[in-house]
Amino acid sequence: MSGYIKLLDVIALNVDIPEYNLWRGQVGTVVELLTDGAAFEVEFSDRNGCTYESVGLQREQIMVLYFEPASPDRKPEMVTA
Repeated sequence: MSGYIKLLDVIALNVDIPEYNLWRGQVGTVVELLTDGAAFEVEFSDRNGCTYESVGLQREQIMVLYFEPASPDRKPEMVTA
């Protein structure tokens, strides 16, 4: 849920960003919270851990990836760009 994006969350892009050669589905890590959590600095790294891009992104451009089962209390949230 976009309201719960926090530092070090693993995210995926919801949109293409061709000017940075980033495409929907690419995975990155939130490394800084910007403008009181309205935007995020996201770092994209290769399999060896080498950063190839670091970009400021808005909430609607990303989604958090979850690695555990969702809580039964979690309500899905639709975000439109």
